[in-house]
Amino acid sequence: MPLYEHQNLKIYNSLSGEKESFQPLTEGYVGMYVCGPTVYSKVHLGNCRTFISFDLVFRYLKHLGYKVRYVRNITDAGHLENDGEEGEDRIAKKAKLMEIEPMEVVQKYSVDFHQILEKFNNLPPSIEPTATGHIIEQIETIKTILDKGLAYEVDGNVYFDVMKYHESQHYGKLSGRKIEDLISNTRALTGQSDKKNPQDFALWKKAEPQHIMRWPSPWGVGFPGWHLECTVMSSKYLGDQFDIHGGGMDLKFPHHECEIAQGHASSGKDPVNYWMHANMLTLNGKKMAKSTGNNILPNELFTGENENLSKSYTAPVVRFFMLQANYRSILDFSDEALAAAEKGFYKLMESLTTLQTLKASKTSDFEVSAWRDKCYEAMNDDFNSPVLIAHLFEAVKQINLAKAGKLILDQNSLDLLRTTLKDFIFEVLGLEDAEKNSNAKDTSDDFEELIQFLIDMRNHARLNKDFDTSDKIRDKLLEMKVELKDTKEGTTFQINA
Repeated sequence: MPLYEHQNLKIYNSLSGEKESFQPLTEGYVGMYVCGPTVYSKVHLGNCRTFISFDLVFRYLKHLGYKVRYVRNITDAGHLENDGEEGEDRIAKKAKLMEIEPMEVVQKYSVDFHQILEKFNNLPPSIEPTATGHIIEQIETIKTILDKGLAYEVDGNVYFDVMKYHESQHYGKLSGRKIEDLISNTRALTGQSDKKNPQDFALWKKAEPQHIMRWPSPWGVGFPGWHLECTVMSSKYLGDQFDIHGGGMDLKFPHHECEIAQGHASSGKDPVNYWMHANMLTLNGKKMAKSTGNNILPNELFTGENENLSKSYTAPVVRFFMLQANYRSILDFSDEALAAAEKGFYKLMESLTTLQTLKASKTSDFEVSAWRDKCYEAMNDDFNSPVLIAHLFEAVKQINLAKAGKLILDQNSLDLLRTTLKDFIFEVLGLEDAEKNSNAKDTSDDFEELIQFLIDMRNHARLNKDFDTSDKIRDKLLEMKVELKDTKEGTTFQINA
């Protein structure tokens, strides 16, 4: 019997702004689409966090027993420089600079993308379609939208008619934007005077002579608009309606808003039941930017060759660090935070080795079944990985007590503890075992380092105003008989007998 029959998974739906009970369209099956990268440069850490977040979702749904079709696209055409309706195609521009073919750029950075995600132990998606591989389908979808009177053609350009669509539907319902505000805050852009309204967006763009990437169409030689590819590929592989659509917070408007409009315009149905958005990464409290040097590429983390780092970090440690924050919270990278995560990671891995050496008793002092339920409760609460990790370290504490002879576990408890820890550490969180720390410490030192690690996680959650997570970590520490005291100088703790 699949686990999902006994769980009440709740997902924060960006469309409603609330956590909702998850009910897939088809019992036992989940269709999930995540916006993939535009492959014109090396993948950055912000991208990695998004894809690690949705890898967690994919893994947990599979763990619960769902059959998941996970579709993640590769954007290899149509994404202009300013994410809007003007400028050069990002890939074509890079091809000119490198003096190579656009598809060489695509190949180079697609390989980089896959290699980095493999290092982070991300599972590959079920299907990874490309925009250029679906030009015919995009043209057919444009024809459908034109036939329904929700788009118009001007001199080889085809635009989606936002105002016409808004007459019967609600453009802006995902992002919370009001059409009146959009109208008052926009102005006609240079070269876009052929639009009926500034809010209209391109479904097909006429290719100027210098534009490298171009295809024939009923409206002349051109290329598809950026928003269109995701509507076409998600509907082709998941149907006109599917369960989950994910992506970075920055895609909510206009990209995902346009997807909803295109999907409804072409099929007459709202395409997605649950919209999920991962939040951004900062570095040392500031936005990551290559121009200011406040930036780290994934490979620089692994080599330590960056001025923001004092040492190198393994991919499993970086993945563990990212999962210490809820996917909807802003996550700040710093050398100090990574170093703290590294200590926690090795404590977790060491506990697995210790667990294998424990001998069974006839009775047990630790309610493993109740603890296991709390692990599922955390993940069922919108994939709350930081609370799950706090529960995992509750088990670490019990394992260390058992090692010191201060706690006993019967065989059933030992078996369930071993199975559950392995399931959540490797199968759900997707962590990989690493070389064990050879510096042994006594149990009391281990416990105090564990407490400080959980306090750091709580402080991070409070900083991001994620008070639900910070309260749960505080409550977990209280269960471990650790009392916290918050002062202006910081948080101190007292271990009660």
